[in-house]
Amino acid sequence: MTDNTRSMSGISRRVVVKGAGVLAVAAAAGSFASPAAAAAPAAPPGARKKAPTSANGWTVEEQANHVSTVWTRPVSGTGLEVDIRIGDVEAILLHVVRRYHYEVEQLPRVDLAGWQRIDGLKKDAPESNLASGTAVRIRPGAGASGSLFPLQVLTVRDILADCEGVVRWGGDDSPVDESLFYIDRGPDDASVQELADRLRRAEATPGEGAGVTVDVLAPSRRDRAKRLVKEQRAN
Repeated sequence: MTDNTRSMSGISRRVVVKGAGVLAVAAAAGSFASPAAAAAPAAPPGARKKAPTSANGWTVEEQANHVSTVWTRPVSGTGLEVDIRIGDVEAILLHVVRRYHYEVEQLPRVDLAGWQRIDGLKKDAPESNLASGTAVRIRPGAGASGSLFPLQVLTVRDILADCEGVVRWGGDDSPVDESLFYIDRGPDDASVQELADRLRRAEATPGEGAGVTVDVLAPSRRDRAKRLVKEQRAN
């Protein structure tokens, strides 16, 4: 073998070894530097999945009256009871039911329904709010448009205005469901607690609260109700 051949062979070996080393280092560096190439980190042990919510953002409950925020509650002064989310939602929706019972139409037990399992409900529709205990059905079989007389509709509008937009009526939805009343604010919205506190104070004050005769045709009340209709139908 000539010196020139040995030189060529030596250089070749050095180049090959050096090149292989560079490639190995580059490959190793790339495996650490490229997030896209790395496997996604595993979820930490014990991590909880986000609980499903109804259309208005409240947590869906699997059952009532057992390890749940939904319990059967009496509707004071009516002989009715309903499965409802306890706390602020309870104070608000029971106020709606009481006013409806006193001022729109007296309700037998079969005409009031609350919490319902999410199975069988449209999960992205207002009716899904039943599954979180944040909705009630009044006269469940009468959801079609035109189920109420004009004066009854005016009274419903006054009840909604009394709730300052926190409660929405399915009669303003598409498709229409005149039997459905539900909380139209999320669980972190301060207006829910503010309204509930106001209604509780009214119930504890003689001459105020549900059951007190009001003139739903009074101009000031009609104007308030009309403003709310425009606001809610625009949303």
